[in-house]
Amino acid sequence: MRIVFIGPPGAGKGTQAERLIEKYKLAHLSTGDMLRAARDAGTEIGKKAEAFMSRGELVPDDVIMAIIAERLAEPDCRGGYLLDGFPRTIAQAEALDAMLAKKTTPLDAVVELRVAEEELFNRLAGRGRADDNPDVIRQRLVAYRRQTEPLLDYYAEKGLLEVVDGLGTVEEVFDRVTVVLDPLAE
Repeated sequence: MRIVFIGPPGAGKGTQAERLIEKYKLAHLSTGDMLRAARDAGTEIGKKAEAFMSRGELVPDDVIMAIIAERLAEPDCRGGYLLDGFPRTIAQAEALDAMLAKKTTPLDAVVELRVAEEELFNRLAGRGRADDNPDVIRQRLVAYRRQTEPLLDYYAEKGLLEVVDGLGTVEEVFDRVTVVLDPLAE
């Protein structure tokens, strides 16, 4: 099962991702983790990524795609994976689709964990992290919506988007996600 997991800051994506990778025995592919691992391994592409990361710049799509291609070639991804935090733009989604098409391993589903903005704001403000002040929270949510709305339309048009209500207990949300994913696991 090959899944993209999308959700705004505060939606509970991290908590759900942990449970999903355990239940379905998926590799958890977080772009941040992959970038750090490539950098730490000193691979050629990792060195390129480090040059941008050390300057506090966004790593360009071609470098990100090379890191993802490297990671998808590893044995633990053969049984499926959950992409978390990628793609973030239409260009990245198209590049991912093209790469997966070459391998004849298209995505099975894109799961959006949807939570009302007011609830997200309350959750984030209640965490007490330094970057969770009201102005920063608003900026993060606006940036998420701006980046993600086009992606949701892109995947909906491909028939891959599954929207899951992210309100409720961790268990209730997990049950809703598994209702969507269980048929793909068979």
